[in-house]
Amino acid sequence: MVKDQRRLKAQDCRAATGYYALCGVSGMLSAGTTHLVITPLDVLKVNMQVNPVKYYSIYSCFTTLLREQGPSAFWRGWAGKFFGYGAQGGCRFGLYEYFKTLYSNVLVDSNRSFIFFMSSASAEVFANLVLCPFEAVKVRVQAQPHFAKGLADGFPKVYRTEGILGSYRGLVPLWGRNLPFSMVMFSTFEHSVDFLYRNVIKRRKEDCSRAQQLGVTCLAGYTAGSVGSFISNPADNIVASLYNKNADSLILAVRKIGFSNLFTRSLPIRIMLVGPVVTLQWLLYDTIKVLSGLPTSGEIMTDVKVDGADKANEAR
Repeated sequence: MVKDQRRLKAQDCRAATGYYALCGVSGMLSAGTTHLVITPLDVLKVNMQVNPVKYYSIYSCFTTLLREQGPSAFWRGWAGKFFGYGAQGGCRFGLYEYFKTLYSNVLVDSNRSFIFFMSSASAEVFANLVLCPFEAVKVRVQAQPHFAKGLADGFPKVYRTEGILGSYRGLVPLWGRNLPFSMVMFSTFEHSVDFLYRNVIKRRKEDCSRAQQLGVTCLAGYTAGSVGSFISNPADNIVASLYNKNADSLILAVRKIGFSNLFTRSLPIRIMLVGPVVTLQWLLYDTIKVLSGLPTSGEIMTDVKVDGADKANEAR
């Protein structure tokens, strides 16, 4: 009896480990791919943040970079985007699922929003530790044309000139940007999925086709990305300023940018970036899960009320 219980427990542990690993790989592939695709928009965003006088609009930034540096300028930092944000996505999605299960078992009677906040925040702490060195190189490569060509020569140059701390120069503002974003993004996604199934589709998830489930994923993902981008925009401006040495400290960066500009500078292009990117991330992430035989993401926190026709069909 005891041996059977141990064997079942071991099987459950292996199944859980396999699930979290699949979520991590799915998150890595979805995040790395989507961030690679939008590299040109990220180049525009970073340059507008670092030099707002010269690049005062999306159009002026695009035409000036094209004229002065050529088309290749828009793909600077692509390796940092693909590998850095891929690693971050693996930790963000995989560890979110792990911590959500952990906190749900430990904090049984807690509000679900609190569980979502705690799980996403815990995962994001580790995700940003992985991302930070890549981000340090990427931002410099995009805004300083002569700094380095990419990761291969960028990493040694940062280490040689600033030491290991140079790679983590922007860790605190990076946490300040990504922790609120991740907490709002995951919570908004979970609640959006719940709302769509209960109030729009009015059918249980398992009764919907794969296409319908992935459609819900896209709508919830876009909502989550748009809300999260506004919340995290101030810290995103600070990160760009610190990495390019426009300011030597967090306080000086805030003073130099200006309080109102923290929220408005590069916000339109950031919403253009983040909304579609998060949507594509969730779509690719859930597509991989579905193809692996798993359900799409998002909890249904209350029973879905089916209409009379559905009840009649169930009765038959």
